[in-house]
Amino acid sequence: MTRTELIATIRRKRSLLCVGLDTEAHLVPDHFKEESHPVRAFNEAIVEVTHDLAVAYKLNLAFYEALGDAGWLDLEATIAYIRSKGDCFIIADAKRGDIGNTARKYAEAFFDVLDVDAVTLSPYMGKDSISPFLGRKGKWAIVLGVTSNSGAEDLQFQPMSDGRPLYEMVIERVARWGATDELMFVVGATRPEVLAEVRAIAPDHFFLVPGVGAQGGSLEVVLTAGMTHEGGLLINSSRGILYAGTGQEAIPAARQAASELQRAMDHRMTIAGIFR
Repeated sequence: MTRTELIATIRRKRSLLCVGLDTEAHLVPDHFKEESHPVRAFNEAIVEVTHDLAVAYKLNLAFYEALGDAGWLDLEATIAYIRSKGDCFIIADAKRGDIGNTARKYAEAFFDVLDVDAVTLSPYMGKDSISPFLGRKGKWAIVLGVTSNSGAEDLQFQPMSDGRPLYEMVIERVARWGATDELMFVVGATRPEVLAEVRAIAPDHFFLVPGVGAQGGSLEVVLTAGMTHEGGLLINSSRGILYAGTGQEAIPAARQAASELQRAMDHRMTIAGIFR
């Protein structure tokens, strides 16, 4: 999906919502466990009731790789099902970060075989860990900028000689490696003051923002700190949607949770004049 297409989808759906399909087999409602492929069936039900509200879906590969061959087949089937719904941006949340032929093969795996739109990457091995994912029309590298975990303090927030935190230099430098139509940054929702700072550093790049909902991030604060005249954000909610309800109410509750987020996004984007 190109940047132009992504912005058009945001405006058409009046949404910045990304639904995280971090599906854990043991948390799938019991009636899905009767299916031959419980995770796949649950994912498809979630997509069915949210695809008109969601701009993007993010699949965390660990939850599928942990299930072996069956998990990989669930991943492929889920991606195909999302594709069947039309204009949805699909992210492989893989956090890869290697170099040389290995990075090239990862790019081929995600873009050529799985046919996702984007993959999350770690930049800490340098430009040659990111460049194999660039230069493909409609494909994106989503680079870890500032994460919301407590361990981010160990490296990302360490001061450099000029007193600035390391993440600022990383984002400034990485932003020069790729254009705004092929490179995004991950910026955690639980650090809103940092989100505003990163927006100043990278004013035109899209941000993937995890941490709204179950992790405690505020949607309103994220929109204030990071939204641009084109939207500029993909705001992820995983557990807050997947596990909004239990049993037979799980899917209706997921729809309700997604709808509440989308309505709040629509309201703020309308005020900002994004739909003009």
